[in-house]
Amino acid sequence: MNLKSHVVIDGITEIGSESVIHPFACLGGPPQHLAHKGEPTRLVVGERNLVREHVIMHTGTEKGGGVTQVGNDCMFMSGSGIAHDCILGNNVILANLASVGGHVKIGDFVFLGGSCAVHQFARLGRYCFIGGGAVVTKDVIPYGSVWGNHARLEGLNLVGLKRRGFSRELILALRTAYRMMFAEEGTFQERLDDVLENFSDIDQVVEIVQFIREDSTRPICLPSD
Repeated sequence: MNLKSHVVIDGITEIGSESVIHPFACLGGPPQHLAHKGEPTRLVVGERNLVREHVIMHTGTEKGGGVTQVGNDCMFMSGSGIAHDCILGNNVILANLASVGGHVKIGDFVFLGGSCAVHQFARLGRYCFIGGGAVVTKDVIPYGSVWGNHARLEGLNLVGLKRRGFSRELILALRTAYRMMFAEEGTFQERLDDVLENFSDIDQVVEIVQFIREDSTRPICLPSD
Protein backbone atom coordinates (compact mmCIF):
# COMPACT_ATOMS: atom_id res chain seq x y z
CA MET A 1 0.00 0.00 0.00
CA ASN A 2 1.22 3.47 -0.90
CA LEU A 3 0.08 6.33 1.34
CA LYS A 4 0.94 9.81 0.07
CA SER A 5 1.39 12.75 2.43
CA HIS A 6 -1.53 14.29 4.36
CA VAL A 7 -3.71 11.18 4.19
CA VAL A 8 -6.04 10.47 7.12
CA ILE A 9 -6.80 6.82 7.96
CA ASP A 10 -9.20 6.75 10.89
CA GLY A 11 -11.30 4.29 12.85
CA ILE A 12 -11.29 0.56 12.17
CA THR A 13 -10.09 0.57 8.57
CA GLU A 14 -8.62 -2.21 6.43
CA ILE A 15 -6.94 -1.40 3.11
CA GLY A 16 -5.73 -4.10 0.71
CA SER A 17 -2.31 -4.42 -0.87
CA GLU A 18 -1.14 -2.30 -3.82
CA SER A 19 -3.72 0.41 -3.14
CA VAL A 20 -2.57 4.02 -3.58
CA ILE A 21 -4.06 6.79 -1.43
CA HIS A 22 -3.38 10.38 -2.50
CA PRO A 23 -3.11 13.56 -0.38
CA PHE A 24 -6.02 14.76 1.73
CA ALA A 25 -8.08 11.61 1.30
CA CYS A 26 -9.96 10.76 4.51
CA LEU A 27 -10.80 7.09 4.98
CA GLY A 28 -12.53 5.48 7.94
CA GLY A 29 -14.12 8.49 9.56
CA PRO A 30 -17.37 8.02 11.49
CA PRO A 31 -20.61 7.91 9.50
CA GLN A 32 -22.52 11.13 9.00
CA HIS A 33 -25.58 9.68 10.69
CA LEU A 34 -27.34 11.08 13.75
CA ALA A 35 -28.01 7.61 15.17
CA HIS A 36 -24.31 6.72 15.29
CA LYS A 37 -23.02 6.81 18.86
CA GLY A 38 -19.43 5.78 18.33
CA GLU A 39 -20.00 2.04 17.88
CA PRO A 40 -16.96 0.10 16.55
CA THR A 41 -17.99 -0.06 12.89
CA ARG A 42 -15.58 -0.63 10.00
CA LEU A 43 -14.39 0.36 6.54
CA VAL A 44 -12.93 -2.44 4.40
CA VAL A 45 -11.17 -1.48 1.16
CA GLY A 46 -9.89 -4.17 -1.20
CA GLU A 47 -6.71 -4.47 -3.23
CA ARG A 48 -5.27 -2.30 -6.01
CA ASN A 49 -7.60 0.62 -5.45
CA LEU A 50 -6.64 4.10 -6.59
CA VAL A 51 -7.92 6.82 -4.26
CA ARG A 52 -7.22 10.35 -5.43
CA GLU A 53 -7.17 13.67 -3.59
CA HIS A 54 -9.94 14.65 -1.15
CA VAL A 55 -11.82 11.36 -1.42
CA ILE A 56 -13.98 10.50 1.60
CA MET A 57 -15.09 7.03 2.74
CA HIS A 58 -16.96 6.51 6.01
CA THR A 59 -17.36 3.46 8.21
CA GLY A 60 -20.71 1.69 8.50
CA THR A 61 -23.43 2.09 11.09
CA GLU A 62 -24.44 -0.51 13.64
CA LYS A 63 -27.99 -0.75 12.27
CA GLY A 64 -26.74 -0.87 8.68
CA GLY A 65 -24.55 -3.93 9.16
CA GLY A 66 -21.53 -2.21 10.64
CA VAL A 67 -19.30 -2.13 7.57
CA THR A 68 -18.70 -0.08 4.44
CA GLN A 69 -17.06 -2.32 1.85
CA VAL A 70 -15.12 -1.54 -1.34
CA GLY A 71 -13.98 -4.25 -3.76
CA ASN A 72 -10.77 -4.53 -5.77
CA ASP A 73 -9.36 -2.48 -8.66
CA CYS A 74 -11.62 0.52 -8.16
CA MET A 75 -10.78 4.14 -8.96
CA PHE A 76 -12.01 7.11 -6.96
CA MET A 77 -11.29 10.43 -8.63
CA SER A 78 -10.76 13.67 -6.73
CA GLY A 79 -13.50 14.73 -4.34
CA SER A 80 -15.68 11.65 -4.72
CA GLY A 81 -17.36 10.21 -1.65
CA ILE A 82 -18.71 6.92 -0.29
CA ALA A 83 -21.10 7.12 2.65
CA HIS A 84 -21.78 4.63 5.43
CA ASP A 85 -22.84 1.03 4.79
CA CYS A 86 -22.22 1.11 1.03
CA ILE A 87 -21.18 -2.11 -0.69
CA LEU A 88 -19.10 -1.71 -3.86
CA GLY A 89 -18.02 -4.47 -6.22
CA ASN A 90 -14.83 -4.64 -8.26
CA ASN A 91 -13.62 -2.27 -11.00
CA VAL A 92 -15.97 0.53 -10.01
CA ILE A 93 -15.03 4.06 -11.14
CA LEU A 94 -16.23 7.28 -9.52
CA ALA A 95 -15.38 10.42 -11.48
CA ASN A 96 -14.63 13.75 -9.80
CA LEU A 97 -17.12 14.80 -7.11
CA ALA A 98 -19.40 11.80 -7.55
CA SER A 99 -21.33 11.36 -4.30
CA VAL A 100 -22.87 8.10 -3.07
CA GLY A 101 -25.36 8.10 -0.18
CA GLY A 102 -25.61 5.54 2.60
CA HIS A 103 -26.52 1.87 2.08
CA VAL A 104 -26.02 2.02 -1.71
CA LYS A 105 -25.04 -1.23 -3.47
CA ILE A 106 -22.88 -0.90 -6.58
CA GLY A 107 -22.10 -3.85 -8.85
CA ASP A 108 -18.89 -4.63 -10.73
CA PHE A 109 -17.69 -2.36 -13.56
CA VAL A 110 -20.08 0.49 -12.79
CA PHE A 111 -19.05 3.98 -13.91
CA LEU A 112 -20.35 7.06 -12.06
CA GLY A 113 -19.91 10.34 -13.93
CA GLY A 114 -18.61 13.55 -12.43
CA SER A 115 -20.77 15.40 -9.90
CA CYS A 116 -23.51 12.76 -9.94
CA ALA A 117 -25.42 11.99 -6.76
CA VAL A 118 -26.87 8.62 -5.76
CA HIS A 119 -29.72 8.45 -3.24
CA GLN A 120 -29.34 6.29 -0.16
CA PHE A 121 -30.43 2.62 -0.48
CA ALA A 122 -30.27 2.70 -4.29
CA ARG A 123 -28.83 -0.26 -6.23
CA LEU A 124 -26.65 0.14 -9.29
CA GLY A 125 -26.48 -3.05 -11.36
CA ARG A 126 -23.31 -4.37 -12.95
CA TYR A 127 -21.85 -2.51 -15.93
CA CYS A 128 -24.30 0.36 -15.68
CA PHE A 129 -23.37 3.96 -16.48
CA ILE A 130 -24.40 7.02 -14.47
CA GLY A 131 -24.13 10.22 -16.50
CA GLY A 132 -22.31 13.28 -15.22
CA GLY A 133 -24.48 15.43 -12.97
CA ALA A 134 -27.23 12.81 -12.77
CA VAL A 135 -29.34 12.63 -9.63
CA VAL A 136 -30.14 8.95 -9.13
CA THR A 137 -33.07 8.29 -6.80
CA LYS A 138 -34.02 4.82 -8.10
CA ASP A 139 -32.37 1.47 -8.85
CA VAL A 140 -30.48 1.25 -12.15
CA ILE A 141 -30.65 -2.05 -14.04
CA PRO A 142 -27.47 -3.93 -14.96
CA TYR A 143 -26.01 -2.74 -18.29
CA GLY A 144 -28.25 0.36 -18.24
CA SER A 145 -27.37 4.00 -18.85
CA VAL A 146 -29.07 6.84 -16.96
CA TRP A 147 -28.85 10.60 -17.29
CA GLY A 148 -30.51 13.71 -15.90
CA ASN A 149 -32.08 15.20 -12.79
CA HIS A 150 -33.94 13.14 -11.82
CA ALA A 151 -32.16 10.38 -13.69
CA ARG A 152 -34.09 8.43 -16.31
CA LEU A 153 -33.12 5.26 -18.13
CA GLU A 154 -31.83 6.24 -21.57
CA GLY A 155 -30.94 2.79 -22.88
CA LEU A 156 -28.06 0.36 -22.51
CA ASN A 157 -24.46 1.26 -21.73
CA LEU A 158 -23.41 0.28 -25.25
CA VAL A 159 -20.08 2.13 -25.20
CA GLY A 160 -19.12 0.48 -21.93
CA LEU A 161 -20.15 -2.98 -23.11
CA LYS A 162 -18.09 -2.66 -26.28
CA ARG A 163 -15.07 -1.43 -24.33
CA ARG A 164 -15.36 -4.40 -21.98
CA GLY A 165 -15.30 -6.85 -24.86
CA PHE A 166 -18.94 -7.93 -25.03
CA SER A 167 -19.61 -9.74 -28.30
CA ARG A 168 -21.87 -8.26 -30.99
CA GLU A 169 -24.23 -11.21 -30.56
CA LEU A 170 -24.58 -10.64 -26.82
CA ILE A 171 -25.09 -6.91 -27.24
CA LEU A 172 -27.78 -7.60 -29.86
CA ALA A 173 -29.54 -9.99 -27.47
CA LEU A 174 -29.42 -7.39 -24.69
CA ARG A 175 -30.82 -4.70 -26.99
CA THR A 176 -33.65 -6.95 -28.16
CA ALA A 177 -34.51 -7.95 -24.60
CA TYR A 178 -34.38 -4.31 -23.50
CA ARG A 179 -36.87 -3.28 -26.18
CA MET A 180 -39.20 -6.10 -25.12
CA MET A 181 -39.01 -5.12 -21.45
CA PHE A 182 -39.87 -1.50 -22.03
CA ALA A 183 -42.38 -1.81 -24.87
CA GLU A 184 -45.92 -0.49 -24.42
CA GLU A 185 -47.83 -3.75 -24.91
CA GLY A 186 -49.03 -5.67 -21.85
CA THR A 187 -48.03 -5.18 -18.24
CA PHE A 188 -44.45 -4.84 -17.11
CA GLN A 189 -44.52 -8.24 -15.39
CA GLU A 190 -45.95 -9.89 -18.50
CA ARG A 191 -43.16 -8.41 -20.59
CA LEU A 192 -40.56 -9.67 -18.11
CA ASP A 193 -42.07 -13.15 -18.37
CA ASP A 194 -41.83 -12.95 -22.17
CA VAL A 195 -38.19 -11.90 -21.95
CA LEU A 196 -37.35 -14.86 -19.71
CA GLU A 197 -39.14 -17.22 -22.05
CA ASN A 198 -37.21 -15.95 -25.07
CA PHE A 199 -33.79 -15.37 -23.48
CA SER A 200 -33.54 -17.98 -20.72
CA ASP A 201 -30.16 -19.07 -22.12
CA ILE A 202 -28.62 -15.56 -21.91
CA ASP A 203 -27.28 -15.11 -18.38
CA GLN A 204 -27.01 -11.34 -18.68
CA VAL A 205 -30.66 -10.97 -19.68
CA VAL A 206 -31.77 -13.23 -16.84
CA GLU A 207 -29.64 -11.09 -14.52
CA ILE A 208 -31.55 -7.96 -15.49
CA VAL A 209 -34.94 -9.58 -14.89
CA GLN A 210 -33.85 -10.98 -11.54
CA PHE A 211 -32.49 -7.56 -10.53
CA ILE A 212 -35.81 -5.92 -11.34
CA ARG A 213 -37.77 -8.52 -9.38
CA GLU A 214 -35.60 -8.46 -6.27
CA ASP A 215 -37.01 -6.76 -3.19
CA SER A 216 -35.64 -3.24 -2.88
CA THR A 217 -36.19 -0.04 -0.94
CA ARG A 218 -36.10 1.97 -4.16
CA PRO A 219 -38.17 1.54 -7.35
CA ILE A 220 -36.60 0.81 -10.73
CA CYS A 221 -35.45 3.70 -12.91
CA LEU A 222 -37.52 3.58 -16.12
CA PRO A 223 -37.35 5.28 -19.54
CA SER A 224 -40.57 7.12 -18.70
CA ASP A 225 -39.19 8.73 -15.52
